[in-house]
Amino acid sequence: MNPIEVNEQNILAAERMLARDTPIAMLNLVTYHPVALYEDPSVEACTGREAYLQRYAPAFRDVAAAESVGGISVLYLGSVAASIIAPPDQHWDAIALVRYPSFAALRKVIESPLYKTNAEPHRKAALRAWQFIVTVPSH
Repeated sequence: MNPIEVNEQNILAAERMLARDTPIAMLNLVTYHPVALYEDPSVEACTGREAYLQRYAPAFRDVAAAESVGGISVLYLGSVAASIIAPPDQHWDAIALVRYPSFAALRKVIESPLYKTNAEPHRKAALRAWQFIVTVPSH
C-alpha cells in the first residue's frame, strides 16, 4: 500500500475505538516531494509544499464547507526544525494538528466525492510520506 493512501480498514478500526461525537485532533506528520508528482501532466508544476499548503489545504476547506462540516480548525501548523530523538531514516518536513468535532466529521469530508476529485489529487502529488494519527483529549 502507498504510504499516503487512506486505508478503509484503518478508518473502521479507529472509529471503533472512539466514543461517538468525541472531538478529535488529527496529527499529520508530512514529508513533501521536492516537486509535486501530479498524475495529470496539465497541472502547473510546483513544489510538494506548495501543492499541500496552497492547493490541498484550500480544497479541503472548500470540501468541508460544501459538505456542511463545521467545527474544523487548524490548531497548529509548523515546519520541523530538528529532531532530537528519531530514527535516523525518518524525516518529517512539517506537522499539522487539526481539530474535528468528531471522527464522523472527518470521515464525511475524506469520503466525499468532492474530496476525491478536488483535494485528494493535491495531497497525493504533494506528499512523499504521511502519518495521520487520531488523538483525543486526555482527562
